[in-house]
Amino acid sequence: MNTLRPKTSPQERWFYFAASVALLALTFIGFRMFYLEGKAFPGRPLTPPIRGLLIAHGILMTVWILLAVVQPFLIAAKHRRAHMMLGRFGALLACAMLVVGVKVGIESARYAPPQLLLFGLAPKEFMAVPVIGIINFAVFVLIGILARRRPEVHRPMMLLASLTVVSAALGRIPALNAWYAGTWLEQLFTANLTAVLIGVILLGAKCIVSKSFDRHFAMGVAGLTAFAVAISLGAKTHAWDQFASFLLK
Repeated sequence: MNTLRPKTSPQERWFYFAASVALLALTFIGFRMFYLEGKAFPGRPLTPPIRGLLIAHGILMTVWILLAVVQPFLIAAKHRRAHMMLGRFGALLACAMLVVGVKVGIESARYAPPQLLLFGLAPKEFMAVPVIGIINFAVFVLIGILARRRPEVHRPMMLLASLTVVSAALGRIPALNAWYAGTWLEQLFTANLTAVLIGVILLGAKCIVSKSFDRHFAMGVAGLTAFAVAISLGAKTHAWDQFASFLLK
């Protein structure tokens, strides 16, 4: 039985590399204080009781973004075997990120000042952003792994998984978020609006490069948007308050 894969142009393969490089640059900009000064945004020391956990989290996320740049480069350069070998490491890395990411979200809420407001949310409410966000990341990665033999699905899912990781950095770039602070957009998307908009931009760029509408990419962006809205609205519900209280115990 012959299985024909959709033909991918060199331009499309290099698109994913270029997009990942852009996400790497945004990661450095958002976390520049962490990388250059060892501090948390907007210049405060890393929370002492969980400093080690935060550093481990930062290292895992950084390795993922670097891997996200290397992997599409290997495909574009036709080093498929190396890409597949690194993919196994990436799957293990994603599992570690899921565990550590959930732990960081919980512990950050535990030690945050009660009066602190982040994107209009109290610490217990804002905990939904990193906790559910890392689950969103895991969903994209899982789909990407299951569809590893279908490049037209695998590639956009892995790129969107990286975008969910970079959303934390985007939330630390005031110029990208100040314009919608206090508006209905903040209530609807909290810290994830910029990630959604970048997802839409990447979808448009991909369609231009491939000269066709990428329905798999579009479905992924729709899923990213749905997760963003669900996080924002769900964080303010009694159900989340009860679940968050359970996690904090």
